[in-house]
Order: sequence, then C-alpha cells, then structure tokens
Amino acid sequence: MSSLTEKDRPIVQLLLNTGTCPRCILRFCCVGSQTLYRHPYKDLMKDLKEFLKNNQEKEDTVCSDVVDPPCKRIRLEHTEEGPGDLNHNGALQQIPSVNDGNTAMEDSAVKVCNVCLGILQEFCEVDFVKKVCQKVNSADYQFTSFVFSVSLPPQLSVRERATWLLVKQEMGKLGLSLAKDDIVQLKEAYKWIIHPQLSEELGVPADGKSLFEVSVVFAHPETEDECRFLATACPDCFKPAKNKQSVFTRMAVIKALEKIKEEDFLKHFPCPPSSPKNLCVALEIQCNNGAVFVAGRYNKYSRNLPQTPWIIDGERKLESSVEELISEHLMAEFKADSFNFSSSGREDVDVRTLGNGRPFAIELVNPRRIRFTAEEMKGLQQTINNSSDKIQVRDLQLVTREAIGRMKEGEEEKTKTYSALIWTDKAIQKEDIAFLDDIKELKLDQKTPLRVLHRRPLAVRCRIIHTMQSEYIDEHHFRLHLKTQAGTYIKEFVHGDFGRTKPNIGSLLNRTADILELDVESVDVDWPPTLDN
Repeated sequence: MSSLTEKDRPIVQLLLNTGTCPRCILRFCCVGSQTLYRHPYKDLMKDLKEFLKNNQEKEDTVCSDVVDPPCKRIRLEHTEEGPGDLNHNGALQQIPSVNDGNTAMEDSAVKVCNVCLGILQEFCEVDFVKKVCQKVNSADYQFTSFVFSVSLPPQLSVRERATWLLVKQEMGKLGLSLAKDDIVQLKEAYKWIIHPQLSEELGVPADGKSLFEVSVVFAHPETEDECRFLATACPDCFKPAKNKQSVFTRMAVIKALEKIKEEDFLKHFPCPPSSPKNLCVALEIQCNNGAVFVAGRYNKYSRNLPQTPWIIDGERKLESSVEELISEHLMAEFKADSFNFSSSGREDVDVRTLGNGRPFAIELVNPRRIRFTAEEMKGLQQTINNSSDKIQVRDLQLVTREAIGRMKEGEEEKTKTYSALIWTDKAIQKEDIAFLDDIKELKLDQKTPLRVLHRRPLAVRCRIIHTMQSEYIDEHHFRLHLKTQAGTYIKEFVHGDFGRTKPNIGSLLNRTADILELDVESVDVDWPPTLDN
C-alpha cells in the first residue's frame, strides 16, 4: 500500500499543528490507499499520533493490514535551498517545529479541518450517509446502480493551494519536491470513503456509467470573503452570469488561481490556512435519472388539432394537441419531470395523418420509473388510444437516444404520400385533369410560404413531386393523390401562394385552384420497428 514513511513525519506534524484533519494529511502525503481513508476518523488520528511518537530511522507505516498499489507518488528531487519562512504578508507563517511534540494535536481532532472545511470529517460519517440514502429512497426512483457526484465550495481550491505551498516549502527543506498533481484530490478521496457506504445502504453498486445520479451540493458561508482577493487580483476571471448567484464559481476561482502569481497569493491569503469559523453545509441532496426515450407512430383524425400546443402571444388557441394527448399518459406512468417531443415532420392543424401514421419520439426527463415490459407498453398504448378519438398510436416502444437519430436521417430524401381535395373556379371535365397522371418527377421552386414566414427563414427550396394521380369528382372538385419529396409544401403547390411556388396546380390547369382538405396518407420512414400489436 502507499504508506507514510519517515520522510512524511515533518509533514504530518506540520499539518496536525495547523489544524488539518487526518484524511487531508494523507492526501498531502500522497497516500493512494482507498482502504486507508475509510478507517474511522478517531482511529486515523490515533495512528498519526503514534506515527509521530515512533523515532525509528526505518520507514514506518500506518494500518498495514491492506496492500493496495500506490496511485500517487511524491517525486524525489534534489532542490536548491528552499525559500525562507515568511508570514502571510509575504509568504509562509512560522509553524511549530517537528520537535515541538504534540502541540495543538489534541485540538485538531475536534476542530473543523482548515483544508476540507469538514468534508472529510462530518460528511463521511454514517449519519450523513443515512441522510443521503433516506432522500434517495423517499424520491421513489427505479435504479440498479448509481453514480455519485459532489459540488464543493469554491474556496476549498484556495485553501488547498495555500496548504500545498506550505507543504512544498517544508519538503524543500528535505531536498524533496511535491507537484500539485501528486496530491490526492479531495473529491476523489471523498468518493473512496462514501461509495462503499452508499452502496451498502442502497443495496446497489456504484458505477461511473450509471444513468442514476445522486448528487450533493456543499456550501460554506465564508466563500465570498475568502475568494474576494482573487477578484481584485484577477478581475477578468469573475464575470456575472445570468444563472449564477455569485461570481465566485469553482471554475472562476480555479482560473484565477492559475493566473495569480505565488507571491501575490501569499500576500493576501494566510499560509497555512486559518481555522474556519463554520463547517460546510449540505445545501442540496438531489437525485436524477437519465432520460428514457419512447417511440411510436401516431394517426391524427381531427382537422382541429395541432401537433404541438398552439399558443400565440401567450394565448392558447386550441385546448389540446397531439403532443399533449400522447405525453400526458407517458408522463404519468414514467413519473417524469418533463418531456421533449419530436417527430418525422409535422402536419398543419387542419390536416389529418392516416395510413401507418407519423413516426414520433418522446424524451422523458428524470423519470422515476424506467422499467416496462412489452406487455406494459402495449397496455400504455391502449390507454392512450382509449383516451381520445382524435388520435391513435401504434408500435409504442422503448428506444435508445441513438436510435432516434434514424428518424431524422435523410429526412428530405424520404417520400410522403398525400391526398388533396381541390377546388377550381372554372368548370373542369375529367379529361382536363387527366394529364396530371402522366407528370413524373416535377421540379418545384418553393419560396418560403407566407403562412410560415414568421418562423422560417426566407429561402427558395427545390422540391420534387414524384407522381400524381387525379380522381374527378364534379365540375369544380377533384381529388389528387401525390407522392412527393419530404418537405414539400402541398397547399402552396395547389394554390401557388401568390406565385411563390412555381409551377403549381393553378398554373398547370390555367385557372384558379385552392385546396379544401389535405390528408397525409403515408410517411415513408422505416422507423420505429413495427410491433405485433
């Protein structure tokens, strides 16, 4: 295992005397044994004291019951004479020497650590672990593993920098050096301690790839006071952000610490760090499940139903939508916070979608329930279909995020089939429209329609009408079946949109034409897979 040796003795003494907790001492001694950090706090303190009492020349170790490969290592280098001891107006304060015995050691067991602000003390104990697990269990999530994340107060980076400078100076006296990256990171050590406890309490393993996240946000009341000097020294690092309550974010502080000169840092921040007045607080304990994706096809039978909520200037125009009729049942069953709806194209509010329907997918955000059998999905589909006569869904199934991409792949190269009921101002006979059946691969130039210009950029789009088949009804009406390139504006192809679509049915027939009804008969996207419903 990565152990404490004779060369660590002055560092252990130094940090104990300045109010550093045992686990932070192990971090700055570059101890990489995960098991060692999990030992009870009191046992670690006792072991460190005994380590200091041992005056043998040979290398001594703490807790030698487990052998782990070292993951951090101090680099031994011959250095020139280290800098002198300075106070915090110029650099390092005078610290009791190694020979001062157990000075301040008795108090260090009860004081809040001057480096981690109690993270590796109070918040590693069983009571806090139980508090986190109670929060998780009360949230009623389905999960088979978890990933644990932690957000720390920004000034921990400042205190860590000050302690590193202190230890680096002490090691320089011994002809050794300590790179900042050699120190075991606080988050890493904390997770070493917390993961096994959470795993045991929750009954599932910790897994870095898990979609279920348990997160703890720590805060400290003195953050702004301790970081303010950085804003003065590096003002360009601290810029107000819309969604941030304070400019002193972790990333801003780290950026400033990278820029500030060592001598400027030591002029404004005590080294070693002073004992904090307060312990950190666990501001938030949150759970979040990765999104679940549901796909299917929908039919729309109403000519008074938009695909998505129709709201203009904050005023709702129609009471429901395809999106809402489907999602409300999925939201209830998956117990999700919110959803995102997408589909292969969209139809207008007065257009029906028939045939096999239009492919759609719904992302369910932070669902509590994530496991559904095929039979349960079939039952959910039936619930949706029984709830409204305006829509029906089919092939409802769970899919992956990656699979949704297939719905959008080559969208404009796909074909769609329509049926349009057309009116003409001048009387027509069957032979007047028969020539439409012979037109193949008709190229259109469609300028962005006036009706969608408020939400689409002005452009001329080239689209293709692959085939047409006319069905005569009477002197002023006929039905036209069209197979077109996806993205073709059918209404505009019929009436011409004041000449913005060329050619159009009106220009081809040499008379005014308008569309009375439009149905989508097929959307030729081979996704999602057809199920045996």
